Amino acid sequence: MSSKRATLADVARLAGLSPTAASMILNGRPDTRLSQDAHDRVNAAAEALGYRPNVAARGLRTDKTLTIGFISDVVATTRFASGLIKGALEAAEAAGHVVLVLETGGDPARETEAIAAVLDRQVDGIIFATMRARELFVPDIPAGTPVVMLNASNSRYPTSVLPDEREGGAQAVRLLIEQGHREGIVLLGQNDEVERDVFRSATVSRRVAGIRSAMKDSGLEFVAEESIWLWEPEEGYKSTKAMLERGVPARAIVCMNDRIAFGAYQALSEAGLSVPGDVSIVSFDNDELAAYLRPGLTTVALPHEAMGKRAVELLLAGATEGESLIPMPVVTRASIGAPA
Repeated sequence: MSSKRATLADVARLAGLSPTAASMILNGRPDTRLSQDAHDRVNAAAEALGYRPNVAARGLRTDKTLTIGFISDVVATTRFASGLIKGALEAAEAAGHVVLVLETGGDPARETEAIAAVLDRQVDGIIFATMRARELFVPDIPAGTPVVMLNASNSRYPTSVLPDEREGGAQAVRLLIEQGHREGIVLLGQNDEVERDVFRSATVSRRVAGIRSAMKDSGLEFVAEESIWLWEPEEGYKSTKAMLERGVPARAIVCMNDRIAFGAYQALSEAGLSVPGDVSIVSFDNDELAAYLRPGLTTVALPHEAMGKRAVELLLAGATEGESLIPMPVVTRASIGAPA
C-alpha cells in the first residue's frame, strides 16, 4: 500500500470531476449547484482514498488554521481546574478546531515564549487561563489576534469568562436560610476588618459581597467571622477549633472554600459535634474532596467546563462583550440540616 497522501486532485480524478467542484463539495458549500450524484461520487472517492484535507494549505487560502492557542499557568498540570481545558476541547472539537495547550507555571519568561510559540503556528486566537481567578498580566500580542481571558481578567483584553461569584455567594447563604438558620451563622475564612489592607482577588471580593448581601437582605448578621489567609484544611481546622474554644455558639458555617470546610469537619468531630446534626456547613468550589467527606459537603461549584466552552465560543465568534459570567451550580449533598 502506498504511503503517499491522497490529494484533492486524486479525489477529483477518481470522482470524474474538476478539483474546484470536488473542493466545493468537500468544504460543504451549500451553493455548489452540483447534482446529488456528484456529491455522492466525491464523498465515496474521498473515503476510498482515505483523503484528509491539507489544513496548512487551507490556512494559506483562508487565513484560518483552525487552531486555538490555550496558555495557562498550572491548569493543565493540576486536577483542580482541568475542567477548563476539558470544556475548551469539547467546544473546539465541535467547531472543527484543535487546541494547542501550553503551560507556563506563571513564569513571565515562559509566558512570552508560549505566546511566541502559538503565534509562530498562526493560531486563530489565544485563550489565557488561570487555575484561580485573578487579574493576569499578559505580554504584548500583535493587533488583530483575538484574545479571551478564561478564569482571569486583563484591562487591555476585556473579553473574559468568569464564574458568577456574587450570585454564588448569595446562593450559599440562601441554602442555610431555607433550612431555617437565622442565628449562630459563622463566616469561616474571611473577616473584612482584619483583612482591610489585604488584597485577595476581584472574584473573592465578589463572593464575599454576595454572601454579605444575602445576609443583609434577610436581616441577619454573622455571630463570628474568622480570618484565614491560606485556605487549606489545616488552617480551617485550627480556626474552627479556636472558635469553638472561645465558646462561639456556631449553628451553621459558611466556609470560603471546600479545603477550609475539610478542616472544619475535623475540628467539629474532635469537639463531639456532628454535621449537620449540630452544625451545618456550606462551602464553595466543589473540590474533589467534597464528595468524599462524610456526610458529603454541599457546595457551590465552580463551573469550569461550562467556562471553557464559553471561552472557545467567544473566541471563534470574535466577541468583545467584556465579562461573561457563568452561573455557579449548587451541588447538594448532606451537610446542611435544620438548626439543632
